[in-house]
Amino acid sequence: MSTDAPSRRLLVWDIYIRLFHWLLVALLGFSWWSGERHEMEWHRLSGYAILFLLIFRLYWGFVGSGTARFGHFVRSPRAAFAYLGHLRTRSYRATAGHNPVGGWSVLLMLVSLVAMVTAGLFAVDVDGLESGPLANYVSFDQGRVAADLHGLLFNLLLALVALHIVAILYYLLRLRHNLIGPMIHGRGTMPVEETKDLPSGSAWKALVGLLIAAACVWAIGFR
Repeated sequence: MSTDAPSRRLLVWDIYIRLFHWLLVALLGFSWWSGERHEMEWHRLSGYAILFLLIFRLYWGFVGSGTARFGHFVRSPRAAFAYLGHLRTRSYRATAGHNPVGGWSVLLMLVSLVAMVTAGLFAVDVDGLESGPLANYVSFDQGRVAADLHGLLFNLLLALVALHIVAILYYLLRLRHNLIGPMIHGRGTMPVEETKDLPSGSAWKALVGLLIAAACVWAIGFR
């Protein structure tokens, strides 16, 4: 990492982002396992848990800590291409949170996850015995399309996860920058000028988000 600019060690990822990340990893694996084993009740509950996480993450993207906010890490496509060019021409320098390319990667993953879960809510299996909680609002044929889309989006998500892992390995092996550690303990070394005026997430805002997410999941799956 370049040492041209002064840096300091600080909290990069708050506890809510870290829990979201690792719980999502575990739940996606469990959802795949339960789907492959045709344990549809477990698959459904896992889907509700993922929906809960996504609703909270979307909420936290607007009111959470600085690096969690969409306004902080979603940059223009031009900035993302410029960042890729900088990686080839100069020494890497860490950014506070997601870099411009990482920000688009996160946004694409979130959109794919929301679309996959939404499709699952309306999905109907081939014999009509298993269905999502909102399947009654669509026809059988539409429910089958939703089921096919649900599977297609999961495969797309697997490809995005693979690219994510490749990027992590590139940063670790080529740029000597560990992205996994901060997602575990939360702390990282960042340029001072990029850490100024980053808002911190408060516990009461997190509680509001958790209650909103729980209410939405209850209304959709348990009403």
